[in-house]
Amino acid sequence: MDESNELLKLMVDATNHGWRDKSGLLSKQTVEKRILLVLNAKFGSEWTYKEYTSRLKWFKQQYDNYSQLMRHSSGFGWDPIRKKFTASEEVWEDYFKRFLQQQEKEIEWTLMENLVLLKLMLVISSSLGKD
Repeated sequence: MDESNELLKLMVDATNHGWRDKSGLLSKQTVEKRILLVLNAKFGSEWTYKEYTSRLKWFKQQYDNYSQLMRHSSGFGWDPIRKKFTASEEVWEDYFKRFLQQQEKEIEWTLMENLVLLKLMLVISSSLGKD
């Protein structure tokens, strides 16, 4: 998860540095030279552009899951200090009961330490050419 969080931060930094192209996307060259190079050096890993796009899809899915939680379910809040969702036990039980009924596979819920960064990442997610 540390690598994913770092990747997300590097993507936001790239956007803040204005490294997106005219259409607002991060090019493959930018990703490989300015994001993956730093990520691989920091963690001693060997991320490829293909793995980057896969992780980008995962980020988007996580964001969509959390957005659905916040938009379509009453009783939820966000604690910016603890960086986690808040709700009464009853609300959580009801939500997971409904959510798990809709899923074909078990989903592991993790708390994202950088929800604000994840929201910013959506701008970058368009680099896959999908909304």
